[in-house]
Amino acid sequence: MRPVHPRPNPIVAAMYTLRDMEVDVIVVHGPSGCGFMASRMLEEAGVRVLTSGMTDNDLVFGGADTLVGTLKAVKERFGPRTVAIVGTCVSSVIGEDTDMCIKRADIGCNVFSVFSHGCMGDNTEGAIKAVEAGRNAGIISPEEAERQITVMRAATALERERGMAARQYLEPVRGPTKLNIAKRINKTLASGGRIGVAMIAKKELAYRFADIFLALKEASDVLGGEVFTVANLDKNKGLPRIRRYAEDISSELESKGVVIDKVVGGLDEYALIGEEVKTILEASDPDLMILCGIPHAYPNPPPEAILITDQPRQLANYLDQGYEAVGEISSHSMVMGTRKIVPLETGDTIRDLLRDTG
Repeated sequence: MRPVHPRPNPIVAAMYTLRDMEVDVIVVHGPSGCGFMASRMLEEAGVRVLTSGMTDNDLVFGGADTLVGTLKAVKERFGPRTVAIVGTCVSSVIGEDTDMCIKRADIGCNVFSVFSHGCMGDNTEGAIKAVEAGRNAGIISPEEAERQITVMRAATALERERGMAARQYLEPVRGPTKLNIAKRINKTLASGGRIGVAMIAKKELAYRFADIFLALKEASDVLGGEVFTVANLDKNKGLPRIRRYAEDISSELESKGVVIDKVVGGLDEYALIGEEVKTILEASDPDLMILCGIPHAYPNPPPEAILITDQPRQLANYLDQGYEAVGEISSHSMVMGTRKIVPLETGDTIRDLLRDTG
């Protein structure tokens, strides 16, 4: 049975994928409120997002004039190199010819359209349409486009098998405080134990989940013990913005004395690397295992593992399965536009306990 709790939107997924391709301006061809919250967050990340603001009249007579006028305004205001038009349910239903609108506007830069709407199914379908359009416009190579499609198909399969799409309904929860797991982490280190921690993070959220490495280093420096680290921070994989995220985070970790023992995959490959991470982490023989980011990408985590997620519905899924899990809720809004690691509540709780110890 299909899940009935809200799921990510293909239109928004297309917009985020265009951001990752470093498109300068996104024009959402639809009503002014379509994708409103996502548009605000994307602008915090430095992408200009405009709407054609379609009205009732456009539904009847077509929105071509409206879109052409919007494209000309984009050229005059921003002078962009690349512009992407993102379709919506409305423009799809009326069969808007966006390619014709691009020719009419003739704004003298690389403008291309993405066919997307909210009824396409999985959110990754919108992202794939964006990748294909970017490939056709020369924004990314055919090889990278093929890689992206493989990654997105794997992400969909993961969610259907073990994630939120595997459950009919999940009520969002905020979960327990971080105190108990912070005590457990510090106690393991203080007793000379080894902690194995894997970050399997999705894109920009790594700016927050990477703080677990900093917090564990601080704790180990004070309490002793060992920390073995695995992260999907390959700087040579992904769309341009995604590679930049990995570079930012790796450089900051290194500057603060954190060395990742094993780098496995890029920040968009979370759905592909679970088995490899599992093999590496189990071989390190940890006394305590921490999985953060997208923990269900790790196949069959041991029941005693600590799971850290940013998704309130995913947190409900983990708690329902009996895991000791905590949520770093609202992480997405915290990392939009950042170039620095953003502290976790979990990390700060570990640090607070260290001060109490001192």
